[in-house]
Amino acid sequence: MKLLAISGSARAQSTNTALLRALPNLAPPTIAIEVFAGIGDLPVFSPDREGDATPEIVRAFQHKIAGADGIIIASPEYVRTLPGGLKNAIDWLVSGEHVIGKPIALAHASHRGDDMLQTLRTVLSTISSNFNPGIFLRVPVMKQTPEAIAEFMTQPAKRLAAEKFLTDFTAFCRDSRPTKPSAMDL
Repeated sequence: MKLLAISGSARAQSTNTALLRALPNLAPPTIAIEVFAGIGDLPVFSPDREGDATPEIVRAFQHKIAGADGIIIASPEYVRTLPGGLKNAIDWLVSGEHVIGKPIALAHASHRGDDMLQTLRTVLSTISSNFNPGIFLRVPVMKQTPEAIAEFMTQPAKRLAAEKFLTDFTAFCRDSRPTKPSAMDL
């Protein structure tokens, strides 16, 4: 199972990015997690730059989305809503088919941010028929260093919560796969 974990932060020391980077070390060997922390590198979305004019860096991002069995998004809250970079990345996906039907779940590295999470849930349920708001990992590690977050996630209760999140999400991804009709259905 290939999961793409997208950080909604462009900050180098982001707690949400650090949380996502801790997940591969907690995942069973059957789950490969790639962390995408390049939100800040994507150019500003414009419909004029879609199709043949799509920048190569955006094509690479879209390819990562298309190649993943599921997507995990973790994002900070900026002024009670989505960071501009995350919204920009989502805008690059809207008119294509890369994210339609893609299983998506959320993780969050703070005890606050509920306004942003509600907005993000609305956006994700609009762009993917397989966004699952019930699969959610919240770990209050705000203002900790990436090293402290990695260590924190090895604590038994946190490790168990992360493992359950990953197990639940991968089961959801498997159940969400389109099935091919059998010869009897044709």
